[in-house]
Amino acid sequence: MTETLTTKYGPWGVIAGGSDGVGAAFAHRLAAQGMNVVLVARRLPVLEAFADEIRARYGVAVRTVALDLSFSSALAELEDATAGLEVGLFVYNAGSDDRSVPFLDKDLDIHLGLVRRNCTAVLEAAYRFGGPMVARKRGAVVLVTSGAAWAGGATLAAYGASKAFDLILAESLWAEWQGSGVDVLGLVLGRTDTPSLRRTEGVQGGSYGGDLADPDDVAAEALDHLSDGPTWICGSPAPTGGSPFGALSRRDAVLAMSRGATAHKER
Repeated sequence: MTETLTTKYGPWGVIAGGSDGVGAAFAHRLAAQGMNVVLVARRLPVLEAFADEIRARYGVAVRTVALDLSFSSALAELEDATAGLEVGLFVYNAGSDDRSVPFLDKDLDIHLGLVRRNCTAVLEAAYRFGGPMVARKRGAVVLVTSGAAWAGGATLAAYGASKAFDLILAESLWAEWQGSGVDVLGLVLGRTDTPSLRRTEGVQGGSYGGDLADPDDVAAEALDHLSDGPTWICGSPAPTGGSPFGALSRRDAVLAMSRGATAHKER
């Protein structure tokens, strides 16, 4: 019999950013294998409606925790809210950037909030929830990052830098926790059909095209390859390979990333 997520990692999964898009797809996939889920996001009504859907469809236990992960107390509150649960899988999927604009066109407080949500909170989540996994000698951590992590790019300064932090953190934890029974995966996403991306392109006056990854495919691919870390580039013909910029100089990679960002804005 194929080993399920629950038997391999534990009975509960936590999904930060679990109300829609890729996070919701992870919730469906976990619950379909009998794993209870804790859904974390900012909007309680959306969380509760989605929790009811998961309960009705799969018959698993679901908890909701309404948190803004950019707040300094958020991860301590999440740890308290899950006290007593054996969390076997933690997916950190929060941290999109709903407005891709030049660095100085965005308020400093918005940049700082994104960095807290994408860096400080991710590190704290790995520490607070990964520590017990290592002690139990089983578990898995998925840090969802982005192709924006490969190189700097115009209009991507804070977002790309924060996602690079997540990528390096995932790879480092994978190296440290090898042999501990805990799998760590840095999941690198390209353009994916999520509400966040639709909002971003809507703000910029563009339209999303047919070249977007499906969130369900992303979640399925990630869960199939939890043990294939440290890095999995979703949808790539070489998913465990290096930067798609290959032998380009750092300068040329930055220019290529910037052209890509501009092209998406003008679509």
